[in-house]
Amino acid sequence: MDYYKILEINRDVSASDVAKAYNKLALKWHPKLSKEDYNTTYHHFCLISEAYEVLSDRNYYLST
Repeated sequence: MDYYKILEINRDVSASDVAKAYNKLALKWHPKLSKEDYNTTYHHFCLISEAYEVLSDRNYYLST
């Protein structure tokens, strides 16, 4: 799974840029905030949350 692609960022971004991308997409895809279908938004929100969790892990981030 390409977490960078999910967060719509390049591989050379800083940790703060990862957080910014997550925040932007979390607001867009949060199931309670989006006007899209609940199942669709929930799926996207889970994907971006997983991507952020992995990429914000300092050990993972430094190893890529």
